[in-house]
Amino acid sequence: MSSTRTMARTAGVAIRAMLVLTLVLGVGYTLVVTGIGQLLLPWQSNGSPLADDKGSSLIGQSFTDADGEALPEYFQSRPSAAGDGYDGTSSSGSNLGPENPDLVTAIGERQAAIADREGVSPDAVPADAVTASGSGLDPHISVAYALLQVPRVADERGLPEQQVRDLVESRIQGRDLGFLGEERINVAELNLALDEQEG
Repeated sequence: MSSTRTMARTAGVAIRAMLVLTLVLGVGYTLVVTGIGQLLLPWQSNGSPLADDKGSSLIGQSFTDADGEALPEYFQSRPSAAGDGYDGTSSSGSNLGPENPDLVTAIGERQAAIADREGVSPDAVPADAVTASGSGLDPHISVAYALLQVPRVADERGLPEQQVRDLVESRIQGRDLGFLGEERINVAELNLALDEQEG
């Protein structure tokens, strides 16, 4: 009889402990962390939305038409291997090694297409213009790739080339912590600023 009572008492304690811990850790902790995030870092906590609320500044976007062709009036992002391109639910790289024939062919085709679109030699096309990032979601391009696109974008929009170049240079983001990575430009933010400047 006492053994049954002991088991019932132990089960009751375990159930109460589980309920209390669920409330404290599952609900209370979540509310506290969310509250701190909203107070200290509201923009980041809400997904780092772009100014037009059409995406996040942390996830790249394609600036192409329905057929996948580059829209000439916009700066182009780097290639993406995530799903059909910049699919946040399919983040991944291509998993192809640097000597894989399919990757080598794809890079050569991209290099030729970009050189033709920008009116430059294939050797002038930066590496990030033809290779996807490890996540497939990188929203940034190199400063060199952005500057390469300035003449085309300026011509398509009927803007002075120097005006577009100045806009690009004003959007350069420095190295993380001053020394990690390279200077870069967020393509979606640049294109948004371009639309706002023209409008």
